[in-house]
Amino acid sequence: MPILQTPIDAIRRRRRSPLPGLGLTLGVTVTFVTLIVLLPLSGLAWQLAGLAPSDYLFVMTDARTLAALRVTISAALLATLLNGIFGLLLAWVLVRYRFPGRTALDALVDLPFALPTSVAGIALVALYAEDGWIGGLLAPLGAQVAYTWWGIVIAMTFTSIPFAVRAIQPLIEELDPAEEAAATTLGASRWQTFRSITLPQLSPGILTGTGLSFVRSLGEFGAVIFIAGNIPYETEIASLLIVIRLDEFDYPAAAAIAGTMLALSLVVLVAINMAQTRLYRRLEGGT
Repeated sequence: MPILQTPIDAIRRRRRSPLPGLGLTLGVTVTFVTLIVLLPLSGLAWQLAGLAPSDYLFVMTDARTLAALRVTISAALLATLLNGIFGLLLAWVLVRYRFPGRTALDALVDLPFALPTSVAGIALVALYAEDGWIGGLLAPLGAQVAYTWWGIVIAMTFTSIPFAVRAIQPLIEELDPAEEAAATTLGASRWQTFRSITLPQLSPGILTGTGLSFVRSLGEFGAVIFIAGNIPYETEIASLLIVIRLDEFDYPAAAAIAGTMLALSLVVLVAINMAQTRLYRRLEGGT
């Protein structure tokens, strides 16, 4: 005797997913990625293809190009280190503590995402210039932030801090307080508990947040150019040098520098994904 199907059963069989089928979903996704990502990258690749290896080396070994890369990468590394430390602390405070203004502080973390970077750069100059609120306090001490390498670091830190906080925050929310309590009961100190139990579980988020922070800092432009001073060989970043080469109609040189920055970013992102996979496997194996 055949089993009768109710209308609900028939609907469930026809509608297994709230989204359209694979063909339509995949087609829309591929089209979007092609228009938004692949086409701009293909234009850059086309410009790079017109460069001979000797021409590429000539551009990348230029003293001004090397200086810009050195300034950009060194500032991005320090900004990433700061974001890793203070991003972890800020995420921990937002998750583990309840205090007046916590919701406002949590919303402020995302402000660099919403604020135009040029506006952020102007605000940082107003704060750290010699006549600014913070710069005025540092000037008598002989310390200068605006129009120096340190200004670049601060601008990069400001624009990329949300990546570190938002990558770490969900992992802190998923921590089991019982594990920390058990370690304390067994006589472990706070530092031992954090190092042996908490930090390994947060390491994937810290790796992701700092990696994205580094990549974001490499490509920062608007916030940096206002506070950097843009002095060739001293405070000129790679993004600005690309724009300068474009203004000079030196498209091959601009493509060479941009392609190098893109390759560096891709290498970092791939390394993050590989390391993150290993960390998750190690954590799953440990459990």
